[in-house]
Amino acid sequence: MIFHGRKKELKKLRDAISAPGMGTMLVYGRRRVGKSELVKQAISTADTVYMFYECKQLAEQSNAEGLNRVTAEALGLPKLGYQRIEDILEYIFKAAVSKKMILVLDEYPYLRANIAGMDSILQSLIDGYRDSTQLKLVLLGSYVDVMKSLLGKANPLFGRMDVIIDLKQMDYYEAAEFYPAFSPADRVRIYSVFGGIPYYNRLIDDRRSVKENIMSLIASEGARLENEVPLYLGAEIAKMTNANEVFSAMARGYSKYSDILSQSHVSSGPTLVDIMDKLISMEVVIRTAPINDENNRRKAGYHICDNLSLFYYRYMFAHASQLKIMDPDTFYDRYIHPDFEESYVPHGFERIARQYLVRANQAGMIDPVLEKIGKYYYDDPVSRTNGEFDVVAKDEKGYVFYEVKFMKNRITEAMISKEIEQVRATGLRCHRYVFIARSGFTGKETAEIKHVMLDELYKEGM
Repeated sequence: MIFHGRKKELKKLRDAISAPGMGTMLVYGRRRVGKSELVKQAISTADTVYMFYECKQLAEQSNAEGLNRVTAEALGLPKLGYQRIEDILEYIFKAAVSKKMILVLDEYPYLRANIAGMDSILQSLIDGYRDSTQLKLVLLGSYVDVMKSLLGKANPLFGRMDVIIDLKQMDYYEAAEFYPAFSPADRVRIYSVFGGIPYYNRLIDDRRSVKENIMSLIASEGARLENEVPLYLGAEIAKMTNANEVFSAMARGYSKYSDILSQSHVSSGPTLVDIMDKLISMEVVIRTAPINDENNRRKAGYHICDNLSLFYYRYMFAHASQLKIMDPDTFYDRYIHPDFEESYVPHGFERIARQYLVRANQAGMIDPVLEKIGKYYYDDPVSRTNGEFDVVAKDEKGYVFYEVKFMKNRITEAMISKEIEQVRATGLRCHRYVFIARSGFTGKETAEIKHVMLDELYKEGM
């Protein structure tokens, strides 16, 4: 299986693994984000004995027996008989005094939940063997809140982690490595649905059309990912009714707190706050604020940032009854296709454009360097209206306006002039206007107006 992306994270882990002495690493992130594969890739090139143990939701003795087996196999030993996790862990720490070893405890929260004082056990071993063992200890976990708690001052493991990786979804560029045969436009479409989760992207077949992939993977009864979103959410959320209400409201375009509360039928404000906090901690919802008024709570917005969840609630959940009784092709053409092309993907293209700006900015391709990227809130004094521009950046010279178009036709000079006039009418003054287009332009660039073709977002070396 080919490993894609994660170059920075991979280097970070490999550097830590190859460093002399003991090392402790913490890697966490949501389910399916690729934590285990990342660590396996990192240790695959290390000339070192390693034990990779996936912790189970079982009693301590069962986990001890499992770790015994993995350790005996890795070290070429006869069966080990330790009954307690503390004892087998101490055996490993001690064995690594004379030789380099790597121990990976995958889904560590399961072990922690079934063994009293598990964090203290590890802390004692780490402190006791810090100057003698050559063990590299890696803790993995999908329960983000639990893993983050290990970094808190009140936790016994506080200050013991040499490397910490909060593994996020891949951006549009790395995700596209999974489907190189697609055109740039189809890469935008696919990413808008499946996002940057490696597990989803491995299922995509770029020899088939976008529609065929969507239908076979999620938009048909019995599809591979048909129940992925509700199962993932249900594993961490007790009351799915509230989550469904909130997601449904946001999938219909409501983003302000007051609008979500009125449209979602959640029982109360405190209940909404609780569910929002949970969804944000799970990294499926993000809170945004305009870059020109970041501390104004009334102007903050909430958005589904997990693409598969957004697609699911916008189309599958909203039309679940029709999906059960209709032919998949008919369902797709009636309930997905028009809105998908006219609204859903264009908004997905805007999210990709923001990721592109971050990537290009970090690569030193933008001058002056951007200091902020986000939405811009405006009050139009003439029309007495207000609203937001979706992609605006700020640098040392002032504001830069970005217009992102996923339209079939090329952008004309007249369209650009009209757009700039509308921006200026709101009071926003920019020193540069950048237009990012799927299909190109009819006019020429100027010192003030820049063009970016969709192909440039995927060029090699980005």
